[in-house]
Amino acid sequence: MSQNPLDTVRLNFSQGDLLLLNLALALIMYGVSLDLRWADFKYLLQHPKAFFLGVFSQFFVLPLLTWVIISLLNPPPSVALGMFLVAACPGGNVSNFLTNLAKGNTALSVSLTAFSSVSAIFLTPLNFAIWAGFYAPTSLLLKEISLDISEVFFTVGIILGIPLILGILTHQKLPDFAAKASKILKPLSILIFAAFVIIAFSGNFDLFIQYIGMIFFWVLMHNFAALGAGFLTAKVGKLPLADIKTITIETGIQNSGLGLVLIFTYFEGLGGMAIITAWWGIWHLISGMTVASLWKNRK
Repeated sequence: MSQNPLDTVRLNFSQGDLLLLNLALALIMYGVSLDLRWADFKYLLQHPKAFFLGVFSQFFVLPLLTWVIISLLNPPPSVALGMFLVAACPGGNVSNFLTNLAKGNTALSVSLTAFSSVSAIFLTPLNFAIWAGFYAPTSLLLKEISLDISEVFFTVGIILGIPLILGILTHQKLPDFAAKASKILKPLSILIFAAFVIIAFSGNFDLFIQYIGMIFFWVLMHNFAALGAGFLTAKVGKLPLADIKTITIETGIQNSGLGLVLIFTYFEGLGGMAIITAWWGIWHLISGMTVASLWKNRK
């Protein structure tokens, strides 16, 4: 295995910090699901083409392109493992806001968020294990870490599943409270994520500065591929422009907070994984806002 410092450094989180990170992500997921209704799942059944292409783009095309990029760039194994994990995560919590800003199909965005969050309980661990296993350096790293995928299923299910159900029930039973709480929790979730990124890297700032150029390039290429995957999938599928905007943003915005929880829970804060995932969480907000702003006046 490569002896790149990114492969050997560990970003240490105490059990207390990890518990807070899990609770914070559950709170973020609860905030996202306050806008969801059971009817959002019916919307997907009523629009099967856009639904299928959105899911196909996020859970197959993006991991495939990630494998291609990693095979071409040959980043350190821990970085490659982080890229596979990001690609396996569901859509991020700001995708609905960005879709609305871009004047995309907000109903489709909300519905895809609902479906991807539920299906991620199964597809995130499965996709991660499959695609990381296809690339020899990350396959070897997984064997050395002895990752138990069944435990990952359980963790993702708890973090995503329970808050999702509670949020939908809150929306259904207490719609006024849900509307007010959603407005508070959405901006708060971004601040919470930023705070944990700062805490995680406060003791390894020199390493981050040393590799920021390469990290920026890897994330830039990966995020560009994610946005491109969504755009081309929807374009080839001959969807209307509003749906193209939506699927592009849904594929390009990933739940990197979930990725960080899994990294600190099962990979002991493996440096390359944590750094690439945290920077993804920052960069996709910048790229997503840029794409949405450029697209909002195009009809």
